Amino acid sequence: MTPPADIHTAVQINSSSDSKKIRVLVADDHQPILDRVAALLSEDFTVVATVNAGDAAVGAACHLRPDVLVLDISMPGLNGFEAASQVKDAGSTAAVIFLSVHDEPEFLEAAWKTGALGYVRKSHLGSDLIPAIRSALDGRRFVSASIDQRGLP
Repeated sequence: MTPPADIHTAVQINSSSDSKKIRVLVADDHQPILDRVAALLSEDFTVVATVNAGDAAVGAACHLRPDVLVLDISMPGLNGFEAASQVKDAGSTAAVIFLSVHDEPEFLEAAWKTGALGYVRKSHLGSDLIPAIRSALDGRRFVSASIDQRGLP
């Protein structure tokens, strides 16, 4: 799916990557969040790209083959759920972590349906994102404590 002509899509690719570090692709439509996440992750991980739309996330993930996808849910073009599904359908084995302002249980349930292993509230990204990535890499789910999980699988 191609984003409408009025949507600007930016991909910033990090060409200096340490092959021993876990490779992370970050997608969010707010540049300050992209900058903050990239800075937070840069010490422990290699941020291979940052993108600002779901369509760009799919393309970058298929081309760059990251180990982890950190996806916003509400983005132009494809939303994070759609992007995650398309990346998985393309054969990616990347662990998916959603980074969102949404704390309603239906968003968490939709995240699990895509095969995601993490769900982090943006308000907790400083404390929760790195532990969420580490949990996902170990095959365990991580959810920010402020999210109601009652009644969910």
